[in-house]
Amino acid sequence: MRLQRFLSQAGVTSRRKAEQLILSGRVSVNGEHVERLGTSVVDDDVVEMDGKRVRIDPRRVYLALNKPPGVVTTLRDPQGRRTILDFLPPESPRVVPVGRLDYDTSGLLLLTNDGDLAHTLMHPRFGVEKTYRAIVHGRLSPQEIVKLQSGIVLDEFRSAPAKLRVISSKADRSIVDLRVHEGHKRQVRRMFEALGHRVLALERRRFGPVSLGPLQPGRHRTLAPKEIAALRAFVPKTGRPWNNSLRSRKNIGWSAMSPAGSGPSSNSTATTSRSGASPSLSAPAHAASRVKRRSKRRHKPS
Repeated sequence: MRLQRFLSQAGVTSRRKAEQLILSGRVSVNGEHVERLGTSVVDDDVVEMDGKRVRIDPRRVYLALNKPPGVVTTLRDPQGRRTILDFLPPESPRVVPVGRLDYDTSGLLLLTNDGDLAHTLMHPRFGVEKTYRAIVHGRLSPQEIVKLQSGIVLDEFRSAPAKLRVISSKADRSIVDLRVHEGHKRQVRRMFEALGHRVLALERRRFGPVSLGPLQPGRHRTLAPKEIAALRAFVPKTGRPWNNSLRSRKNIGWSAMSPAGSGPSSNSTATTSRSGASPSLSAPAHAASRVKRRSKRRHKPS
C-alpha cells in the first residue's frame, strides 16, 4: 500500500494532503523520515507522523454532521476557533471530512475513515453533486438565472452549468436551491457575487445520495447502510462515470431547475439540451441505444 493511501485509510487526512505531509518530512517509516512520494508500506511497518504512531482502525465509520456556521472544517485550528471535532463523539475512530464547507457555510458534511471512498467522493472527475440552499440579497432576473445555468466566469475558472430552482423571489432577497458538482473554494458564494448578489446565508442540503434531512445544527448521525451502499455505488468501478464520458463526446445538455410556481410542476426538474429541445431518451438509455446501434452496424452483413 502506498504511504499516502495508508495515511488516508488511517483517517489522518485526505490522500492529497497526505502527499503534502510526506513531502514536508513529517512522516517516518520504521524510524526513517520519508520525503518522497511512491513509498510503499506493509502491515509490519511502523508509520509515525510528527513522532506519533499511526494505525489503521479496522472499524469503518460513516457520519453525517450538520455543521453550524462559524465552525472550521478541520480537526484542529491554530487560531482557537471551533472545529468539527467539537461535535464528534470522542470514542469514534479518527475521521476526515469529505470535502469542506466554508467557515460561514452550514449544513451537511460527511466524515469517514474510509480513505478510498473519501478520495473518490472528493475527486472532481467523478462529478458528485451537492445541493445548496442560498439566501441572497436582491431579486434574481431571468437573465441571471440563465447565466447560472450556463456557467459563471470567475477569476481562475468558469463554473460548470448549475441546476437551479428559485424557491422565492422578493425585492430585497431571494431563496434559491443550487446544485453543482464542483468544489472550488467559496464557489457558490462567488457565483452569486459575480452577478451582484451578496449571499446572506448558505446551507448544504445534500451530498450525492445523502440528504441533510431533519438533522439539527451541531448534531451528527451514522449513515444508514443503504446510504453507504449508495455512496459506494455512485462511481462505476471503471473510475469513469458514463455521464462525464458522454459529455466529452457529445453534448447531451443538463437539467435546469425551474422557478417555483412558474410551470405546471414547479418542484420538478426539467431536462433540456442547449438547443432547447427535450431529449427523447434519458442519458443512460441514450448510451445503451448508441451501443446497440454500433453493435448492429458491426454485425451487418456485407
